Amino acid sequence: MALPLFLLCFMLCISLTHQTIMLPLTHSISKTHFNSTHQLLKSTSTRSASRFHRQTHHNSVVSLPLSSGSDYTLSFNLGSHPSQSITLYMDTGSDLVWFPCAPFECILCEGKFNATKPLNITRSHRVSCQSPACSTAHSSVSSHDLCAIARCPLDNIETSDCSSATCPPFYYAYGDGSFIAHLHRDTLSMSQLFLKNFTFGCAHTALAEPTGVAGFGRGLLSLPAQLATLSPNLGNRFSYCLVSHSFDKERVRKPSPLILGHYDDYSSERVEFVYTSMLRNPKHSYFYCVGLTGISVGKRTILAPEMLRRVDRRGDGGVVVDSGTTFTMLPASLYNSVVAEFDRRVGRVHKRASEVEEKTGLGPCYFLEGLVEVPTVTWHFLGNNSNVMLPRMNYFYEFLDGEDEARRKVGCLMLMNGGDDTELSGGPGAILGNYQQQGFEVVYDLENQRVGFAKRQCASLWDSLNRDKN
Repeated sequence: MALPLFLLCFMLCISLTHQTIMLPLTHSISKTHFNSTHQLLKSTSTRSASRFHRQTHHNSVVSLPLSSGSDYTLSFNLGSHPSQSITLYMDTGSDLVWFPCAPFECILCEGKFNATKPLNITRSHRVSCQSPACSTAHSSVSSHDLCAIARCPLDNIETSDCSSATCPPFYYAYGDGSFIAHLHRDTLSMSQLFLKNFTFGCAHTALAEPTGVAGFGRGLLSLPAQLATLSPNLGNRFSYCLVSHSFDKERVRKPSPLILGHYDDYSSERVEFVYTSMLRNPKHSYFYCVGLTGISVGKRTILAPEMLRRVDRRGDGGVVVDSGTTFTMLPASLYNSVVAEFDRRVGRVHKRASEVEEKTGLGPCYFLEGLVEVPTVTWHFLGNNSNVMLPRMNYFYEFLDGEDEARRKVGCLMLMNGGDDTELSGGPGAILGNYQQQGFEVVYDLENQRVGFAKRQCASLWDSLNRDKN
């Protein structure tokens, strides 16, 4: 049976001594929906662009951002007697867990894959209007207004006694879909860990969105925040280490570890983290924003625009570190400068592959002949010595293009143009996608308000964590 694009099956294990949850991630690419590398790259680049532009245009009725697609999924059990297994996309760019519930109708979902099987939640409990979770889902709406929307009796509204009124439905919209959901509570279980009163969104209707999301962003409703009620360690820090992946449909990928909480690292690797401070975003508090001062291509450093170094009072600017977007999106001025310098170094040796650029949505692409040398790419984040040099495979993807004897080796720069700087308002100035994060352990340290990067052998890290557990 063909497996969905970037399906990650999580086998859960838990270290109760250290209150740490470790989860392996594995990649698979659908052979059914994509007949060529071109189609797969085009689909992924289009989805990355759609997600970025959704996040940079605020809609007042949308309380939390969600994506119609992500590269990593998380599995857990919901409820009891019996429990139901559910698999959701993991997304550090949102702070709500939601999924389709039966009966479920999805409009314009024909041909979509990775659909979540709707769950039967008849045994779960609806959330009250007065619950902080309800206020969070509805953004700044007061509890009185929520009670009125839920048709709470007038005398209850006047006396602020709305405990019997359930939280009204809320509407979400994003790049290429939307849905309406209610808030529910039930028991979440991961191996030997049980979280009672776990809050989630339950959607019965959706537009072009057949798959749910596990939000890992900064917020009351995120999965780490709710796990923190069991142990502060589980909510104060999490990390993942993404095994380097390609778009080769036949390649078997090894597990990538996702770790919730602190852990003791007994691996033989010499690991040094590079940290940069999280920037507070007053409008989009769920984002993990950091500042970027520039990008080096070879020995030349290109300064980042001021909008990427800080977040202003309107919530505009900064760089979002996002597991739910595949390719990094840069504002046009920085992207064009990086491409120009890259092309100056590579284009003088290798011919541009314009047709491949049109088919994939990426660029510049080149036909590669003989020894291929590409300049190094280094990110310079805010902070002392906060420099992260990317491995070559994180920004330059090489594959065979064409049919049979006519096949030629092609290489493409795996960064994307996010659009004109002046048009990027109401959200982040750039997004650091998961493709550029592969081969690093990325740490979200909420206790110290910082994000860290350390180059690692991610498959070996998972093996080491399991040896320590056993």
